[in-house]
Amino acid sequence: MRLLRRGLPYGSLILIACQGAAPAAPVDDLPRVTGQLAPQAAVVGTPFDLDIRSSFTAVKPGGLSYSASFTPAGTTCLSLQNGHLVGTPDAPGLITTRIVAMDAGGDTVSQSVSVVVFAAGLPSPVLPEALLGYSDARAPIPQHYLLANAPGGSALVLSNMPATNPTTDAGATLGRVLFYDTRLSANDRIACASCHVRQWGFSDTAQFSTGFLGGKTGRHASALANARFYLRGRFFWDERAATLEDQTLQPIQNPVEMGLTLDQLVLKLQVTSYYAPLFQAAFGTGEVTSERVSRALAQYVRSIVSYGSRFDAAFPPGAQAPNLALLTPDEVQGLNLFNGLGRCAQCHATNAHVSDDVHNTGLDATVTDVGAGNGRFKAPSLRNVALRGRFMHDGRFTALAEVVDFYSSGVQANPFLDNRLRAPGGVPLRLGLTTAQRDAIVAYLQTLTDPALLSDPRFADPFPHPAH
Repeated sequence: MRLLRRGLPYGSLILIACQGAAPAAPVDDLPRVTGQLAPQAAVVGTPFDLDIRSSFTAVKPGGLSYSASFTPAGTTCLSLQNGHLVGTPDAPGLITTRIVAMDAGGDTVSQSVSVVVFAAGLPSPVLPEALLGYSDARAPIPQHYLLANAPGGSALVLSNMPATNPTTDAGATLGRVLFYDTRLSANDRIACASCHVRQWGFSDTAQFSTGFLGGKTGRHASALANARFYLRGRFFWDERAATLEDQTLQPIQNPVEMGLTLDQLVLKLQVTSYYAPLFQAAFGTGEVTSERVSRALAQYVRSIVSYGSRFDAAFPPGAQAPNLALLTPDEVQGLNLFNGLGRCAQCHATNAHVSDDVHNTGLDATVTDVGAGNGRFKAPSLRNVALRGRFMHDGRFTALAEVVDFYSSGVQANPFLDNRLRAPGGVPLRLGLTTAQRDAIVAYLQTLTDPALLSDPRFADPFPHPAH
């Protein structure tokens, strides 16, 4: 390039291209992306073949050549051959492929395509033609849950269902499928239902649940029945989630539990054929978003209301109190202790037997897990408590009798002990129950087991699993 000033005022420049310099290619000559490559589904062990040629166009004569790079780096199960992205995936996961198309003049254009690789043999859900009933209109809250004279009053007053996300039949149906779908984990091995198992009262008999790579959760899996009835609306033992909608997405993103990012979650559901119709039915369009996932899962969890136990059967229609003749003498004694001397109903309130707040119950003299602050934790409903096998936030107790024994003689003094567990002078309140009284409370708690919940098709796994 020469700079000339001849015949021009001082400081003026004219740029003249040196002879032989290549002019820039006209924009109209550049290769083009003519079709956006949509996310693709692949299956471990099944050959994959995607023709990418129609997504690029060459303007110059001579056609296009293609190259590809992969994320994660080092991916070898896919390659680009003769305009086809091909290979046999060997592990579940997400592969992002950047494809570069180059024309005969060396000009390039690129785009990326996501390939979601699923584990082999994953089933699709089997759902009834007619929607099952989850909404309040089709599955109304039982009358005895509404009694203002129950210990703690009406459970419905404690409802945390937001006006912006009422439970609908279609929304909870989508939530049910999401709840049981192992595709919501990074390697297709873990679903929400893997840690919240219906036969164990939507909890886990293990002290700590197992995540997608075999790691263990930091706390015991909290039971889900009657989660709707908690006025504070916060979730997890430590209440770190402000709403149930917030809670549902956290295990999915947890690096121990399910291991997906929200973007990966959305991609996986987008390429899974049965989800678009379910999202359409629930929300009016087939668009998949993480916000819709959270709403559907929250609708399903709020629909898990337990009212088919022997305790519930003691309430005839319109009754203001249980018919004690339908319970055994031990169970009646346990009920009276629960509501009276045992002081259990002060924290496990209403006929839904739900927690009223977070509490430090004196499990240890020194707080080692701060929970929601100062060793306070939110307890789940006591419905189906006898099925769980593990008790307290850390799963330390293995029998209901151990829990009752703790409140009878084991409450520890610590600076943050709940006032309801302090005797005059601030010392720990220990109930000093007799063996017969302890056994009676356990007998009463066993009346809260709900076999109807465990057999209700609304809460069953919709995915068929072949017998092993």
